[in-house]
Amino acid sequence: MRSPRRPRSLRTAGTSAALLALTLALTLTGCGTSGDGGSGNAGPRAEGVRADRVEPLADRPPTARLPVTVDSADGRRVTVEDTRRVVPLSGGLNEIVFTLGLGGRVVARDITATFDQARHLPVVTRAHDVSAESVLSLKPGVVLAETTTGPAEALDQIRDAGVPVVVLAPAKGLKDVGPRIEAVAEALGVPKAGRALTARTEQRIATVRASAPSRGKKPRVAFLYLRGSASVYLLGGRDSGASSLLEAAGAVDAGEASGLRKDFTPLTSEALAKAAPDAILVMSKGLDSVGGVDGLVKIPGVAETPAGMDRRVVSVEDGVLLNYGPRTDRVLASLVEQLHGKDAR
Repeated sequence: MRSPRRPRSLRTAGTSAALLALTLALTLTGCGTSGDGGSGNAGPRAEGVRADRVEPLADRPPTARLPVTVDSADGRRVTVEDTRRVVPLSGGLNEIVFTLGLGGRVVARDITATFDQARHLPVVTRAHDVSAESVLSLKPGVVLAETTTGPAEALDQIRDAGVPVVVLAPAKGLKDVGPRIEAVAEALGVPKAGRALTARTEQRIATVRASAPSRGKKPRVAFLYLRGSASVYLLGGRDSGASSLLEAAGAVDAGEASGLRKDFTPLTSEALAKAAPDAILVMSKGLDSVGGVDGLVKIPGVAETPAGMDRRVVSVEDGVLLNYGPRTDRVLASLVEQLHGKDAR
């Protein structure tokens, strides 16, 4: 039986040997705004829009200028000549392509691309486990992958079939949002749309960031990665991917503040006591996997923290939390609201 994979932020070069054995999959879910056409408005999304749709940049798709040759994160130079059939191999990449206005060219998805516009597409990869045969059967003009996409043999098989594969580095913080969007746009021959989407996204993030309280004591928030079915409980540190979001939301990453320098460490009572979180941040499916808040506080050490005693838990949908893309302003807005409520400006 194939063991589950670890989330991308855990599969980094500096991860300890103990954590390397924990290969877990993030089951990501989507959120977005209504309408395939969308608007170029740089302000926060309107009230009442559906939360399961992405918001394309404009009513009409941008015109691609091809061919283009780009630097791939795997060290290759890749030439893209045809973007009429695009296969993005992660939920985050699907999101960016659709939001650029090129969703009509996407012919497949990762299982994590669950937003409404992509749900009808065939699944060709599950948590970075790519089926080369499924990809090639769709006759793609270009495949977009990440450095964590695999297995490597599957990507090689796609390349050997003559399909250009552009590999992108995963985003790890707010500073990566713009470069990631623009890298995808450049690979698809629509750099102008990439710059426009970056400007819209960064302005929306700045607007939400300004709503976070800037005075008073900042809550200490511990980011926990939970998979109860596999008995995996991890505490996020400096490189977990959540630090920049928490800081932008007017909070302190309790794991980082307690001295954790790597991405994740096994959750222990001692580590929790040192982190002393006022609130706990979790992904929604992770919280469900331990039986909700009632189950969370039964994990050793949780009930003894200020967060556990107050049952103060912040939950964000899997994947959109650390996606760092066009929907990050909504993730940040959710954090600000859940952490500060009426105190947010």
